[in-house]
Amino acid sequence: MAKTSEADARFETAFYESILRHNPSDAWVLELLGGLYTRQGRITDGLRVDRRIVRLQPRNPTARYNLACSLALLKRPAEALRALREAVALGYRDLEFMAEDPDLASLRTRPEFRRLLRGAAQSA
Repeated sequence: MAKTSEADARFETAFYESILRHNPSDAWVLELLGGLYTRQGRITDGLRVDRRIVRLQPRNPTARYNLACSLALLKRPAEALRALREAVALGYRDLEFMAEDPDLASLRTRPEFRRLLRGAAQSA
């Protein structure tokens, strides 16, 4: 990350964190902040944000998918696969992206991941 980009990311992070202090239930801001944390390598912070979004929007398939990504990045495959199954059950359907998403790289060799993709493709 270039120096300017790092400064921009820190500024954006501080900006969205200040918004959350005034409105801690703003799922849109939480989603932006979670993405920023992940891009900055702050995966544990991103996971915390993803869990908050899932609590706020338990029926949101993208929130479950993002939670799965954070868990996969933290090498927690069982939890990541559970969150992915929940995302698919809730309607997540971007299977091409799921198959290529670098955040899920740690899951690609797992038979459960391949089964999940096949099953989701058959039911789509």
